[in-house]
Amino acid sequence: MERRWLLFLVLCGVAAGARAEDPLRLQRLERCGDLLDTRRQVFCLQASGLASGPVQARLGGVAKPTERDGDRLRITFETGKDTSGPLRLEQDGRNSNSVWLSMAGNHVVAAKPNEMATNPEGLSTYLNLVSVIIEERYNGLDQARQLAQKYGATLVGAIPALNTWQLRLPVKNLTERDALILRLGHEVSVDGVVIEESSAEEAEREVPVSKESPDEWAANRFADAVNYYRRRVAARGAPVEAAPVRIGVIERNVDFDSPDFAEYLGPCELPRTCLYARDAQSPQAHGSTVAGVLLAHWQKGGNTGFLRGLEGVSKGFEVIVERDSDAGITANVAASVNLVEDGARILNWSWGLHRIGTQKVQGGDIDTQVRSGVAMAGYEELLEEFFRWLKAKHPEVVVINSAGNGASFAGQDEYRLPSSFVTDQLLVVGGHERSGQPDLPVNSPDYAVRRASSNLDLRVDISAAACTHGVDPGADGEGSVHCGTSFATPMVTGITAAMLSINPRLTPAQLRILLRRSSLPIGGDDDFEPADGEDLTAPIIPSERTFDLSHPDIGRSARLDMQKALDLTVQSLDRRR
Repeated sequence: MERRWLLFLVLCGVAAGARAEDPLRLQRLERCGDLLDTRRQVFCLQASGLASGPVQARLGGVAKPTERDGDRLRITFETGKDTSGPLRLEQDGRNSNSVWLSMAGNHVVAAKPNEMATNPEGLSTYLNLVSVIIEERYNGLDQARQLAQKYGATLVGAIPALNTWQLRLPVKNLTERDALILRLGHEVSVDGVVIEESSAEEAEREVPVSKESPDEWAANRFADAVNYYRRRVAARGAPVEAAPVRIGVIERNVDFDSPDFAEYLGPCELPRTCLYARDAQSPQAHGSTVAGVLLAHWQKGGNTGFLRGLEGVSKGFEVIVERDSDAGITANVAASVNLVEDGARILNWSWGLHRIGTQKVQGGDIDTQVRSGVAMAGYEELLEEFFRWLKAKHPEVVVINSAGNGASFAGQDEYRLPSSFVTDQLLVVGGHERSGQPDLPVNSPDYAVRRASSNLDLRVDISAAACTHGVDPGADGEGSVHCGTSFATPMVTGITAAMLSINPRLTPAQLRILLRRSSLPIGGDDDFEPADGEDLTAPIIPSERTFDLSHPDIGRSARLDMQKALDLTVQSLDRRR
């Protein structure tokens, strides 16, 4: 018996030691407890790789007391005393990834599996969770409490900055829900009701590309831009005083076990380039590919993140990958508000929605990223509130949004969100691919062509390379190819961040002007009639070519030129002086 007991202790010691060597990863971070408590904010964490014994949580380097229950942790912060910042874990000499913890107080909860139903359109929808947008002239919290009491609902989440409040309704089926939503919508104080449909984020379809095809990013002069920034910012005699830039990427998580992101584990401070995100279980995650365009290490995984290539010369970039929760588009907006209030100058929105019945350019219905008309109406109201708030409170912030991959029109407000919004603070990005024609210079309009699946029309501001390698290296060291406007968008986000690091005073409108003036041409020499199937972006106009009416680029679509955009940004400093 004694031998068995000793063997048991030895085995336990071996198991504990093995677990202590497992990678420490922060996988979930969400508000819990009373979400409406304005004095204290409680966050619940879930981590993998935790060994037995004490674990240390640090917010911006400051140790915080932690309650533990297995692989779940609970931390309480005080509003006004604790500030937003990166949160990470330490144990046995190991460091976790850092996740951005926002004290801004905007949060909505996701539905549980038993709180979902299938609507008549065949889409999964939230059964008992809705968000009500209260008219600006009312006190939102008071009105939300009155509505909750009147209809027997419970107040469970909020986006106070947008006067939006989440209710859990006392309903058992969709008939009861829709009846209650109709009554809520007719309340004098209610501006709109938001319901969630389908998954919060649907992955882009992966499209194989021949391994013999050349680097797609050459069409945007990616390497030239990195070289220019590194030489020009540190130029002898006339250096550019760069500034740090904070970027919000609305995605779920990132795989820190990938060599592309392993260096971002542990503490990170400017002027380094820092990444804050939840850890993903697989490198195939949509967020990993989007973040990789910005931050992938240049030597470890075979990829080349644009901002990572500027490290050592820039004053640093903070990239925050954040989704708030899995509560659909409402959570995307809640996270966006938090990030803006926490100082983000740029938001990367590699997502968008089509209304059921949206037609492709060549005919036929779009069958991905679709929502019902009722859901789209609520999303439109919510996004309208967001951009109105952004203009009033944070006019310096720019949102960069993917045009979508439905081979449809990005600017039809009844059928596409959010790309159809017309505001200086929203830049819309289409996708192109290399034409494959040999011996063409990069400035030829035929060097690249519109990717057939990319949405298009006059609302698209600029196009960028749609295809990139993921961060899941195979036997040959290269990740599988991912294509879509989701991955063209961070190309524009990256160059915009570099531009703001050179000249932080640039407004969203000025950023668009510089991107368009510096752009390369793509597509035919079209007129200025409404977009047809061959157009990709708003046509280049004479004012974007020094008013040269005979310039060969006039009437063509605009393709991102990263190097020229940086050059014009440096020139803007001289004009400012």
